[in-house]
Parts: sequence; structure tokens; C-alpha cells
Amino acid sequence: MSALRLISSVARRRVPPSLTLGRRGYAEATDKINLSLVLPHQVRNLHSTDVVQVNLAAATGDMGILANHVPSIEPLRPGLVEVIESAGSSKKWFVSGGFATVHPNNKLTVNAIEAAPLEDFSPEAVRTNLQEAHRVLSGNGSEEDKAEARIEADVYEALQHALGTK
Repeated sequence: MSALRLISSVARRRVPPSLTLGRRGYAEATDKINLSLVLPHQVRNLHSTDVVQVNLAAATGDMGILANHVPSIEPLRPGLVEVIESAGSSKKWFVSGGFATVHPNNKLTVNAIEAAPLEDFSPEAVRTNLQEAHRVLSGNGSEEDKAEARIEADVYEALQHALGTK
């Protein structure tokens, strides 16, 4: 028997049953996840709310969080956070960026720089502000002005996509 297999078989025998981890199962339809949406200047209406699912615009791609999700930390890009409270009932928030932390025991904290309900945005105002950001980008302004305009354009493009307008 190789030394590695011998060591691993001995190690398995010595682990007390109380230290072994339980198997992670799939979320049940009745399972809820406790959500807190936190901003630097306030806690939004969703502080400690039990919800069915949360869909996030993570930096690595869109993702859905259900109960019993593996603990993780995800950076957020500007985009939509959809909170599904029950069958057919959902709230949509636009966040400018931040982090989502999935804790053990079905807890999710979304720390956002800025967040607002999606219905608070006017598609016309978003279109106008996006055009202004593109005008600054293509102009002769300073590098600092262009960097700020690039960030604004990214956020307005994500907001425009979330609103479903072009």
C-alpha cells in the first residue's frame, strides 16, 4: 500500500464523528434565504427579509442564490438584483456595484455602493445621461474626465439593459 493511501486511511479512522461535515442538499421549495440589502448610508427595506431566491449581477456572470447555497463572496458589477419573495412576487433593484456574501445558515448580505428600485429610473433620463457620457468620452477633455465618463457610461449602459430599453 502506498504511503499516501496508508496515511489517508489512518486519518479517516481517527476523525471523530462530530467533526465530519454533513452533505449539502438541494434547496426545498419551502426553504427561504434571509436577505439584507445594506448601503453605506442606510439599510434598505429588505433588511432581514426571508425570500425564495435572489438573482445577482456578479462580476463573473449572472447568478441565482437559493437556500442552502454554498458560502461565498461575489463582487457585483452594475446591474440588476432581483428579489423573488414568493411565487410570482418579485422586486427589482439596480445596484451600482458592491459585494454579495452568502453566509452559512441561509443568510445573504448584499453590500452595495448605491441601490434603488428599478421603477425609480426614467428610460429617457438614462438615455440622455448615457449620450452625455459618450460625448465626454469622445471629446478633448482630460484623462480624469474621460475615466469618470467611462464609469458613468458603464453604469448607464447596465441600467439601460436592466430597464429593457435601447
